[in-house]
Amino acid sequence: MTGAKSFRPIVKSPWITRLCAEKAHLPRGVRLGSPLCRLASVLIAGLGVLTLLGCSESIQPITRAESAPPEPVTVVKGLAAGAVARAETGELARGEVGVSTTEGPNRLSPEEIAEGWILLFDGATLFGWQPSQAADWRVEDGAIVATTGTPDLLCTTSQFGDYILRVEFRSEPKTNSGIFLRTLRQVTDASKECYELNIASPELSGFPTGSFVGRKKAIPVEESTDWRQFEVTAEGERFSVRLNGVEVLQYEDPQPLGRGFIGLQFNQGRIAFRNIKLKPLGLKPLFNGQDLSGWKTYPQLAARATVTPEGWLRLQGGRGMIETEQLFGDFTLQIEIFVNGKELNSGVFFRCIPGEQMNGYESQIHNAYLSGDRARPRDCGTGGIFRRQDARRVVANDFEWFSKTIHAAGPHMAVWVNGYQVSDWTDTRPADANPRRGCRVEPGSIMLQGHDPTTDLFFRNIRAATLPPR
Repeated sequence: MTGAKSFRPIVKSPWITRLCAEKAHLPRGVRLGSPLCRLASVLIAGLGVLTLLGCSESIQPITRAESAPPEPVTVVKGLAAGAVARAETGELARGEVGVSTTEGPNRLSPEEIAEGWILLFDGATLFGWQPSQAADWRVEDGAIVATTGTPDLLCTTSQFGDYILRVEFRSEPKTNSGIFLRTLRQVTDASKECYELNIASPELSGFPTGSFVGRKKAIPVEESTDWRQFEVTAEGERFSVRLNGVEVLQYEDPQPLGRGFIGLQFNQGRIAFRNIKLKPLGLKPLFNGQDLSGWKTYPQLAARATVTPEGWLRLQGGRGMIETEQLFGDFTLQIEIFVNGKELNSGVFFRCIPGEQMNGYESQIHNAYLSGDRARPRDCGTGGIFRRQDARRVVANDFEWFSKTIHAAGPHMAVWVNGYQVSDWTDTRPADANPRRGCRVEPGSIMLQGHDPTTDLFFRNIRAATLPPR
């Protein structure tokens, strides 16, 4: 209709704004005159609001959900607007899996996710922990609890080296418990085989709460039956322990243990743990944000890797890969990913045979799920170990930045997406240098996959650390 675009809408509808931006696949802030906008305007007129003959208004900024990345996702020309907001529908942009900034335990804030924190306890299950029968370990009211049984350790399935660990715990006056760091699953001598961070009153133990049993006593503190928090920094031979924000112990081990499990101890009396969070330390950048130094490209393949003005690595155009020159065996990798298309397929490959096309273990990138159920990934799911173990939940969304942590130690590997653990797998196949045929523990390269002609992904903040030996 002639002159229609000169009219300006009297009523602004946020859902129309979002609909125009998402379905037109255009960045926010552009001027639109799309048929979809005009159709939406007519629908509003049918409801008796006002017949709008065009969409001449600029797209207004959309408020993102609390758990979304703090920066807009459409600042680069060429990024599809996609599902840029979930706030108006009440859906958490991080995937409704306990990573919002709302009050409550067992959550990660967007700031914690950006800093590299991961949850070791999801608040509902013992996923990521070794099952045990000696004590009655269970999840109760968002906490890991034990009350009866014989002395026992509930250990993580993953071994960790250098990290910051935060744990909230609640104990009774007669409780004797602890948190074992860099531990074996079975400990006979805590002064040599682990670092036992004690939870016990001075009346029950010569090493009161905050001490390393058999190694060093902590500064005495007043006992409490309320929730308290440990923050432990373990970095090489140096350890520090803070209790409710106050440093109670510094310890240096002349013969440090390099890695081990994290164990929750039941010894005597009821004990509960929650908000178990870990931040790996010592990770070094693999991508400098300026060029592809440290990476090998394969120009004979269709995939093309470039660096954007914002300092992101972009992979698009077809099948292929880009590969680190550095090799990693037992390691922690953290990477941020943006899938710039609906339900695109890609992956992060690790322990690859250098130079061979994506011959390694694959941590899948694919955010589709079936029947609206995030617990039913369509094709392994982001964070699943492709062809080995599906992700237990699709956490990430297309058109939004998300983080992935890949942790491998020996035959065991685990992946967290936005700090939530989605896979936990041990390769029990016979040893083989070719990971397609058997269990490969030898160091290999890390590859980012171009899957097919629709491939269009961005990567940033790529960093990794090799785990120290035991």
